[in-house]
Amino acid sequence: MTALLKPSAVPGDALVAVVSPASTPKPDRVERGIEALRALGYAPQASDHVLTRGPLYFAGTPEMRLRDLHHAFADDDVRAIFSTRGGYGSNYLLEELDLDLIAESAKPFIGYSDLTAVHLWLLDQIQLPAFHGPMVSADFAREDGVHLRSLQAALRGQTYSLGAAEGMRTLHPGRVRGTLYGGCLSILVALLGTPYEPQTEGKLLFLEDVNTKPYQIDRMLWQLREAGKLDKVRGIVFGEMLDCNSPGAQPELLDEVILRVLDDFQGPIAIGLRSGHVSHANVTLTLGVEAELHAASHAELNLLQPAVIL
Repeated sequence: MTALLKPSAVPGDALVAVVSPASTPKPDRVERGIEALRALGYAPQASDHVLTRGPLYFAGTPEMRLRDLHHAFADDDVRAIFSTRGGYGSNYLLEELDLDLIAESAKPFIGYSDLTAVHLWLLDQIQLPAFHGPMVSADFAREDGVHLRSLQAALRGQTYSLGAAEGMRTLHPGRVRGTLYGGCLSILVALLGTPYEPQTEGKLLFLEDVNTKPYQIDRMLWQLREAGKLDKVRGIVFGEMLDCNSPGAQPELLDEVILRVLDDFQGPIAIGLRSGHVSHANVTLTLGVEAELHAASHAELNLLQPAVIL
């Protein structure tokens, strides 16, 4: 495995950039989220196009959004970059991302949802760890929207463990180690067949989504399986899967669907980890680090490496 390009740890009073690489956030939510970052001690700095509306549902043209993201990476005073929200549109940034600039100015880039495409491309191409964690308008703007223990551990260079308190439970028992990898399930599937296809081989795969019916989860898992993307995966952790059930269906339907479509999968499977689209207390995961999944009577995910250097 190629060594990770670890950015520097982020001090508690750091200047942090706020960007909108995908859809336009609501101004009042951005304001509340920025105030929450300030309350934690950070000095947030909004990028030029953070509230730009259009064209369509995008927070500016791809050129505008790229300019903000590149500027945030290039600015030596900025120690971390927080996305306002996901939505849609970061896929249009992939072709023109300046990988050399970002590699020379490595820093934590925090987000989830549509940002999965950018996260995995940077991880696969330049080995920059991905910080799958809370966003400014989506999570910091909410009461109890952020799981502070994991966010602070990730940014300070500490290892940490997640378990039942973060929603995890076992679907299929086992114990494995692997490189933590993944993000939003629908984005991973959308990248199949493109130059940005996710590289899942040998990984400990994290998959999450929201407002997706069990048959749609079935279809996407089937597609990953038939594309060979699960062949060498060591274990799978599913997210909270918020509102991923059918009206009137039994609560266990999603569990049954996952176990059926993955009936040949030999590794451990857990579900419920509250990272990404969640009901509360969004957990930060550092994708790219070595991790261990222990799924037994209780499920636990241990992140064994820091994603930053002190």
